Amino acid sequence: MRLLDRYLLAEWLKALGLAVGATLAVLLLEDMYSNLGDLLADGAHLNQVLHYYGVLLPGFVPAVLPMSQLVSLLFVAGNLHRNHEITAMRAAGLSLWRIARPWWVGGAALAVLLGWFDATVVPASVEQARTFRENLHLAMELRTKSAKDVGLVGQLTYDYENDQGERRWFINQYSTAAQRAKGVSIYEIDQQGIDVRYLLANEGYFDPAKGHWVLLNGREIDFDHSGSPISSIPFEQKEFFDLKEDPVMMLTLRQKPDDLSADEISGVLAQSTVNNGKLDSFAVQYYAFSIKPLICLLVVGLAVPFGVAGVRTSPMVGASKAVGWFFAYYVVQGTCTHLGQQHFLWPIVAAGLPIAGMLGLSVWLFRREA
Repeated sequence: MRLLDRYLLAEWLKALGLAVGATLAVLLLEDMYSNLGDLLADGAHLNQVLHYYGVLLPGFVPAVLPMSQLVSLLFVAGNLHRNHEITAMRAAGLSLWRIARPWWVGGAALAVLLGWFDATVVPASVEQARTFRENLHLAMELRTKSAKDVGLVGQLTYDYENDQGERRWFINQYSTAAQRAKGVSIYEIDQQGIDVRYLLANEGYFDPAKGHWVLLNGREIDFDHSGSPISSIPFEQKEFFDLKEDPVMMLTLRQKPDDLSADEISGVLAQSTVNNGKLDSFAVQYYAFSIKPLICLLVVGLAVPFGVAGVRTSPMVGASKAVGWFFAYYVVQGTCTHLGQQHFLWPIVAAGLPIAGMLGLSVWLFRREA
């Protein structure tokens, strides 16, 4: 690497380190303001609070890195131009593409780092932090309530489809502490929409060792091929070996895709016949995880042209334009995500269109300034 490249890269990395540290600190303080009181109310001790934030902190990196990269590049590019160093480089015959080469290489390295973080570190951080908070809250409630009344989730629904038809679940209440369901209704229909079987039970639970559900105090109603009931048999306790739907998946599907890790979303999509109406939301987020690292290249494409051009009048002009386009990207991304979730765009198009469009814009900006 040439001396000029090392100099430009070193100046940027120093600014990037400061920006990442400051932004992480702000996010950490914001989370403490929002959640620290709840942690203490649930009986968390100092070591538990430190453990929680130690686990939570790596999950902030994907959100922090692009903005920190933008701020640091705008600062360095603007500073170099203000000191006429960019002018000297261009007078020596270097194009803007050549000047920005170490920043492009750095952006590519950050993209690889971000992809690795999203694939390994972030899923563990998101899941462990959420599990820690949930377990802490459940432990607090268990000190004053019975297990069956702790961690109640109301109106749990779930649809399962296979080659034979569809099975629709309706659970009035599910206790995550006792892992028991109350008010279980299961309706099975064939591919023509004709009723096959109804299962109604006061309670039920999923046996993880056997991999199926056990229903208590209920009734099994069977139908013939025309949809007319032919039997109604009560039972006190009965194992249903064909009911293999995991309640963990039911609970996961209730959450917003934005709140789940890449591993959890991948697990949901692996159940490709489950809740087809909701799968597009998770598919959009899954592709977004895959495409997200490219934002590190987008940042270089926006920051350098505006950081260099803006100081001809005022350093804030170029910086404001770059930040404005950066936030415009998130607006477009949010719009495309919504359209993908509403089935107006294919999930991969909804996830990839914003970044492709903005990368095209950044190439045009570079060619204009070069």
